[in-house]
Amino acid sequence: MREVKILPTDKLGHKFIPEEFLPEGKSDDYLRDEQLSKPASYWRHLRADEIETLVKNAVTCDDWDSIFVTDHFAPHLVKHSEFSGVVRIGRLDNVILEHHELQMPVGITNSLIISCDVGDNVAIHHVRYLAHYIIGDNTMLLNIDEMHTTNHAKFGNGIVKDGEPEKVRVWVDLMNENGGRAVMPFDGMIPADAYIWAKYRDDDELMQRLGRITQNQFDSRRGFYGTVGDASVIKNSRVIKDVKIGPRCYIKGANKLKNLTINSSDEEPTQIGEGVEMVNGIVGLGCHVFYGCKAVRFVMGNNTHLKYGARLIHSLLGDNSTVSCCEILNNLIFPAHEQHHNNSFLIAALVKGQSNIAAGATLGSNHNSRANDGEIEAGRGFWPGLCTTLKHDCRFASFVLVAKGHYSAELDIRLPFSLVSNDVARNRLLVMPAFWWTHNMYALARNIWKFQTRDKRKTKAQNIEFDSLAPDTAEEMFHAMRLTEIWTAKAYLRGRGKSYKGQSDDELASRGRKLLLGHEEETAELEILAENAENSRRPVVVFRAREGYHAYRQMLHYYCVKNLLEFFQDNPQATLDSVAERLGEPRVHNWINLGGQLVTEADLRRLLDDVKSGSLDSWDDIHRAYDDLWRAYPMQKQRHAYHCLLSLLGVGSLSARRWTSLLDEAVRIQQYIRDQVFLTRAKDFENPFRQITFAGAAEMRAVVGTAEKNDFVQLVDRRTEAFVKLVNDIKQRG
Repeated sequence: MREVKILPTDKLGHKFIPEEFLPEGKSDDYLRDEQLSKPASYWRHLRADEIETLVKNAVTCDDWDSIFVTDHFAPHLVKHSEFSGVVRIGRLDNVILEHHELQMPVGITNSLIISCDVGDNVAIHHVRYLAHYIIGDNTMLLNIDEMHTTNHAKFGNGIVKDGEPEKVRVWVDLMNENGGRAVMPFDGMIPADAYIWAKYRDDDELMQRLGRITQNQFDSRRGFYGTVGDASVIKNSRVIKDVKIGPRCYIKGANKLKNLTINSSDEEPTQIGEGVEMVNGIVGLGCHVFYGCKAVRFVMGNNTHLKYGARLIHSLLGDNSTVSCCEILNNLIFPAHEQHHNNSFLIAALVKGQSNIAAGATLGSNHNSRANDGEIEAGRGFWPGLCTTLKHDCRFASFVLVAKGHYSAELDIRLPFSLVSNDVARNRLLVMPAFWWTHNMYALARNIWKFQTRDKRKTKAQNIEFDSLAPDTAEEMFHAMRLTEIWTAKAYLRGRGKSYKGQSDDELASRGRKLLLGHEEETAELEILAENAENSRRPVVVFRAREGYHAYRQMLHYYCVKNLLEFFQDNPQATLDSVAERLGEPRVHNWINLGGQLVTEADLRRLLDDVKSGSLDSWDDIHRAYDDLWRAYPMQKQRHAYHCLLSLLGVGSLSARRWTSLLDEAVRIQQYIRDQVFLTRAKDFENPFRQITFAGAAEMRAVVGTAEKNDFVQLVDRRTEAFVKLVNDIKQRG
């Protein structure tokens, strides 16, 4: 079939909608008129004197009766241009539009305009082909090669239009390279949506329902025009095809934008920069894409940023994320992901947010494994170090830091807040539990603050739990403690030449608990080995297991009391007795990270059942259900904290005397946090090698400041004072 067709000249700008898809009695512009929402009386035909002026200005048109204007039309502002089809031009005043010191006179010059609606006081200059677009008021279009919309435009949504075959539907292959977890992208998709669609693939009924909901979310009729929102600026760009552009959007120097929705608003403007190529995707509010980035089959959440040649392919990038210089392929990434540096790639992974991937990291891919179609699943706070190599399949608990190294075997790290490292000299893997708490408190505490302060979203469709101590990590710590107890008991028996075969996990956990809570010398010489942590024959050593075990208990204590204090704040009349009544439901053990929002597994199952039953029949319905769960979450978290505290203490209730003691211990932990934040920051200043590039202490202070004057250190000091005051106030209640 010939790619280049020869058509009659009267086809230009006419018969946009194929006859077989045009409803009886409807004009070719009926959907365009619905989009514009302006009455016919708003427009008028050109007067003879206006046509004369336009002709003198070298303006041509195939039918002057197809040009419509307002009463505030200034024909002398339209020059050296060609019009075809029905073109409607809004108000033209003799004024100049200015954006970033670029000034352009209102009007249309040196452009080809085909079947477009042009808003009030728009500047269109050197647009070589502009067809089937609705241009908003005060918009600036300058030096664009090609900008048009097809009758079957889907604007990045994974739908099919009337009469189209299923094979044209756009899918995004998340989490796995084989397409087995593919989802249909759509405007408004958030990580939670992608998660339930990509994760629960064994539920055929759910998959069918989500597909139908997505298809029905958008109008399948042919003939919708592309839109450019008010006060947008598009300049020096090459190809823009089938793109819906929101207000206040700024596009400069883009190479190719095709089949997209680019969300933008007055409060959250989006920018697309030089050399960018984006095809088949959704761009969220307040996004920035600059300097040669490539994105194909993707969804970008609100307030996300691609820079410096980053490649985002078959992936969803969650809100508040920044990616530079790297390749992200087949991933579902929850909010607050950072991947800044060159030569890193992340392939076929579920990364649950608040994560940071360093330069040179190569995570996943079929190229470092014999088996294809593998995956990586990483909990919140995943931080692989410089030049880290991981293969499929791997799983990591929350807040795992992987030290620089080549990890040639699959990993299953179930100890949260841990440091994983290679001991090459001894051919063993080391896992240090609770490393963040015991050795890098400044980074752990600052991350919580950092993620919150970097959340610049005005529109928060995806709910996010930013606190590192939350129900998900609390349950992981309880599980990690039990594993550590079992492994400690086995190490103890093994060291004495005794067999632990025949003993149940409960029996081993009981013995290990006594050892870990007993005298230190009983465990000092033990080599505690993690089981099923690496798919290799080398040992996996739990390094400083006792220290990590006690750190977990300290972290859980702080999590529990801190949330119960919030309950007392939220309920001024509450007493210790009423706490037991209000929070008395059984502890929930299973929590799901739903795109950044934590929900109980039971609540999620009910939500999915409602989707399948039709009670939730649109993505708007589903999002409202997420929000309902989010409103219930604070109380759920406080209830969870109360029962975790009882479990930690091994009691069924709290006496007033014990509660006072727990509050005092929480104050000590808060003060420990304060002290460790300062100490872990201060060590950077005290390191003599940190000082060698400075002539003296005064120069160093001038350049990097001091630990004492660090803004975050001072913030933690103030928070500690407030915490102590709150505890004292709660104590007064009795």
